[in-house]
Amino acid sequence: MTSPRPAADWHVTEALALRYAEGAASETDAWSLEKHVESCSLCAGRVSAAVRAGAAGPALASLRAELLASVGHRPAPVPAVAASPLGRWARLWWAAGPALRGSWVVAVALVLGGAFALAYGAGFQGARSWLLALSPVLPLGGVAVSYGRHADPLYEITAATPSGGLRLLLTRAAAVLTVCVPLLTAGGALLPPVAGFPGAAAWLLPGLALTLATLALGSFVGCRAAAATVAGGWLLAVTGPLLGPSATGPTGTTEGSAAAIARYFSGPTAQGSWAVAALACAALLVLRRRSFDHLETR
Repeated sequence: MTSPRPAADWHVTEALALRYAEGAASETDAWSLEKHVESCSLCAGRVSAAVRAGAAGPALASLRAELLASVGHRPAPVPAVAASPLGRWARLWWAAGPALRGSWVVAVALVLGGAFALAYGAGFQGARSWLLALSPVLPLGGVAVSYGRHADPLYEITAATPSGGLRLLLTRAAAVLTVCVPLLTAGGALLPPVAGFPGAAAWLLPGLALTLATLALGSFVGCRAAAATVAGGWLLAVTGPLLGPSATGPTGTTEGSAAAIARYFSGPTAQGSWAVAALACAALLVLRRRSFDHLETR
């Protein structure tokens, strides 16, 4: 029986890969091989090819086909499509997560459409105030449905890969923000301005801080519960001025509500506070980065 060898000093030979595929490798050789292929893609491909070509190949192919079929995956009919620019964009869209492929995008579009309908169809002057007040929490819905067993049918597979955990969650959260930032900022800029209210981009730092707060809190309680908690707290804070007695000015306008909401967005103090909060949440997220690897097993 041979002794285990350090992964950096050797690579899997064709002969060893063949013995492993046939189940004839010694226990220590098999252990060394399995440990080595975790960090060596070249040897992983060699072993995978040997296993697929062996007696277990047909069973593995059948199992893979059944697994993909169970999650609704259908292979592209023309292999060349996968190598085309359209195929690469399709893979990127899929990797971006369930949020960008589900009802969340529709919900964001409906919020924008409702704001425009109120502003230009019903003549409601407070549409911009409402949209800017709601914008920081709209990304949280996308984050909530981007990661975890409840949202991703391939969660068990992706969580076991080196790209799983916090790295995958950050990738999908970035994709959510990539959609939200231009849509909500442009939408706010196109709505009628409200006297005393900040610009359309004033929600960006609050939105980033709330998103990072959701991720940090999610490391303790999961993404859905964290998003619901943070969004609920924000909505309680901002809807009071919008719905309260100061919601209209002396002439029936929305000047009162705009002034009340503006304190959350306007000025160096407010924006600086959001920046500090975002940095604090990011630091906590770094400290808690390992918690996402096993969060869904609890």
